[in-house]
Amino acid sequence: MEKPAAEPEEEAGCDKEEDAAKAMERAEAGEAGRPPGAPEPEEPGGLPCSPEGGSSSRVIVHVDLDCFYAQVEMISNPGLKDKPLGVQQKYLVVTCNYEARKLGVKKLMNVRDAKEKCPQLVLVNGEDLTRYREMSYKVTELLEEFSPVVERLGFDENFVDLTEMVEKRLQQLQSDDLSALTVSGHVYNDQSVNLHDILHIRLLVGSQIAAEMREAMCNHLGLTGCAGVASNKLLAKLVSGAFKPNQQTVLLPESSQVLIQSLNHVKEIPGIGYKTTKRLEALGIRSVHDLQTFPSKILEKEFGILVARRIQKLSFGEDHSPVTPSGPPQSFSEEDSFKKCSSEVEVKNKIEELLASLLNRVCQDGRKPHTVRLAIRRYSSENHWGRESRQCPIPSHVIQKLGTGNRDVMTPMVDILMKLFQNMVNVKMPFHLTLLSVCLCNLKALNTAKKGTIDYYLTPSLSATSRSGKCSFKMKHSNMEDSSKDKEANWDFLPSGRIESTRTGEAPIDTTNFSKEKDTDKFRLWSLTEDLKSEQLFSTNRTTDSHKEPIATVSHDKGLTENREQDSTDEKITFPSDIDPEVFYELPEEVQKELLAHWKRTGSDFHTVQK
Repeated sequence: MEKPAAEPEEEAGCDKEEDAAKAMERAEAGEAGRPPGAPEPEEPGGLPCSPEGGSSSRVIVHVDLDCFYAQVEMISNPGLKDKPLGVQQKYLVVTCNYEARKLGVKKLMNVRDAKEKCPQLVLVNGEDLTRYREMSYKVTELLEEFSPVVERLGFDENFVDLTEMVEKRLQQLQSDDLSALTVSGHVYNDQSVNLHDILHIRLLVGSQIAAEMREAMCNHLGLTGCAGVASNKLLAKLVSGAFKPNQQTVLLPESSQVLIQSLNHVKEIPGIGYKTTKRLEALGIRSVHDLQTFPSKILEKEFGILVARRIQKLSFGEDHSPVTPSGPPQSFSEEDSFKKCSSEVEVKNKIEELLASLLNRVCQDGRKPHTVRLAIRRYSSENHWGRESRQCPIPSHVIQKLGTGNRDVMTPMVDILMKLFQNMVNVKMPFHLTLLSVCLCNLKALNTAKKGTIDYYLTPSLSATSRSGKCSFKMKHSNMEDSSKDKEANWDFLPSGRIESTRTGEAPIDTTNFSKEKDTDKFRLWSLTEDLKSEQLFSTNRTTDSHKEPIATVSHDKGLTENREQDSTDEKITFPSDIDPEVFYELPEEVQKELLAHWKRTGSDFHTVQK
């Protein structure tokens, strides 16, 4: 896998999680509904059929492009094709072609070590992701010609649900044609194919379609890749790497446990990431067998019922998650990692570089972002993954300039990002950063981007009104280190911050459904960088610092009080009944002015008193 782009985050309530759990149970009941030894029912035309509703009847393909960045470079410069080639980002060879691998070069190898291993290694700079990103979307578009159900997984991987296409092909097959049906590619574990088993037949047809997809990628885009064909995403992902490069493998149901048991550690199970692995190891769980046989009650106590059941089912190769069409990205992000960044000047320069690239992408896309997020990673000798982030709405007058090519937009955007940075880092104290990431999210098409930032507050939420009719907002931070038991989901992911509107005096309902995240320096499956669908206002991680200004993020009580007193030297504001004054004063100054102007225009129930 190459440097990944991430997937959209979705919101879902507790009811959705419960419904999903019930659906999973129903599906499993469907699979187990036929008594042992009972004859399989038959479909019209003499084909045996599988239990209705069971996920084992699905045909899922995982497509993984070979050394993707290197392939893109070789397409751009055919003279590199037969040479050992490495793609360099900073001081690392992030990927290399197979000629280089034969000579001992490996992915994520230090450049110095790679050169020692292979003096003739050709290095190209891969820090500009533009060409990789463009080619990645071309691959996804091509796969969508075979099936509309395509889910992107970073730049170089895609899931494709071929179930409907396989059914259509089966309907066209005559019974005589079945005897001539053959598998395309390898069969995992050299298992014999049973042409009287409809599940085998479906997977064989899926292997033929997968071969057609790979051939189309090669012919139209010049790219090769591997494919895994199985009955769910987890198994398809695992089996796609059985034979490399440029090959494909089918996993028949009877061999799924052989594949799962071949994993050396639970961390190799897609969806069990770094933090979950550490917590499992603390319980003494290291092997797949350990997880399969571990007492469910203890696991549920540690992770919560839904997550515990989920990861234990993964250990048996069970995965009922659907292939979710990705659609256009819901955000654009750029990030840069480095050994050390320790001054405001350096931070500002790097933010300007990242922002310039993002603004170009916004121009090309045509949609306008309504939220900006800044993420940082502090140096730590123990934790290399932890990030902190802050985000806030983009003022409406700035939104209007985005995507127009107007360079005047750079200054206010940099100012906002620097305020976000100052809210996380006390610049009066020494600091050591190793990563900065800028994300423009909450993208909206022009015809739907009519509301200004004030409309976030003027649109009532179902859960926003308390018994007294007053709105209060609960802040939730987006620190990567959050490992709350009940907040982990089906895959290992990044908890994202959002403002929740909760009833006064009542505990908020956690409606967060964590999604896939795939950070550019975290090589995990289904992991974030390219998206947040929710209309988040801003998020905060409350620290002990109180020196921040309340411009783009929340400050602490003391800071808020001081600024309110300063602001009220000229006038005192009486707010409408549904507005929380504390939230108002935490907004950027421009948004405060916009709100006041709107209330004056609409005659809202508020007034100012001159002092």
